[in-house]
Amino acid sequence: PLRYISKLRELVKHEAEKNKSPWKTIGPAKVAVPSPNDFLQKRSKELKLAPKKKEQDCKRLLPLLPPRTYHPVIHIKKNFINKNAVAVITREPKKPRHFCVDTRQGDKYLLEPSGLFPKYIKKKNYGVIPKYVIRRNEEMKREEEEYQASVLEQLKKKAMKTLPEEERTNILKALKKKWEEINHAYQGLPILTDTSYKRMHKEELELQLTQLEHDIAAIEKHKIIYIAD
Repeated sequence: PLRYISKLRELVKHEAEKNKSPWKTIGPAKVAVPSPNDFLQKRSKELKLAPKKKEQDCKRLLPLLPPRTYHPVIHIKKNFINKNAVAVITREPKKPRHFCVDTRQGDKYLLEPSGLFPKYIKKKNYGVIPKYVIRRNEEMKREEEEYQASVLEQLKKKAMKTLPEEERTNILKALKKKWEEINHAYQGLPILTDTSYKRMHKEELELQLTQLEHDIAAIEKHKIIYIAD
C-alpha cells in the first residue's frame, strides 16, 4: 500500500524554518562592521532629556487661574446671619460644668461622674430599703425566733442549766494552766527517743496537748454552755 503523507507537511516545514534562528548556537550569519567615523565620543552615553515643548504644542493640564478682580456671583437664598442670630438668642444658655481639683498643679476632673456629687438623691426610691432586704431580714428574724423556741423547749424537756460565766472563766483558766504545764514537760523531752518508753511518753503528751487545745477552743467559741443533769 502507498505510504501516508500529511496534507499539512509543507505548512509544518514553513513554520519550522520561520521560527528557526541560525545564530542560536554558532552566532549570527553576518556581522556589521563599525565605521571609523562612528567612534565613541565624550558624554555620548549620558541620558539626555527630551526638548521642552511649547505651551502651544501641548494642551494645558490645568485651567488658567482667574484674575484678581474676578468676583464670582453667589446666589444666597437664605439669610444665614439672621438665622444664626435668632438661634443664639432663643437657645438656652450653657450651664457651667462642675469640676473637682485635687492637686496643687490644678489637675481636675468632672465632679458628677466621680461619685462625689449627690446626683441620686433626687430619685423617688432614694434611701428606701429594697424589698428583698426586708424579706431576708424577716426570714432571719423568724428563723432566730424558731431556734430560740426550740432551745427553750429542749431545755424544758431535759432540764438543762447554763454554766455560770464565773465558773466558765475558771475552767478556761485551769485548762490553759494545764496546757502550759504539759507543754513545759513536752519541751523538756530529750531529742533522741531511742526507747519505747520515751516514744510512748511523747505520744501521750501530744494527745493531751491536742485534747486541751480542742477543749479551750470549744469553751472560747461558745459563750453559753448548757449542762445536763
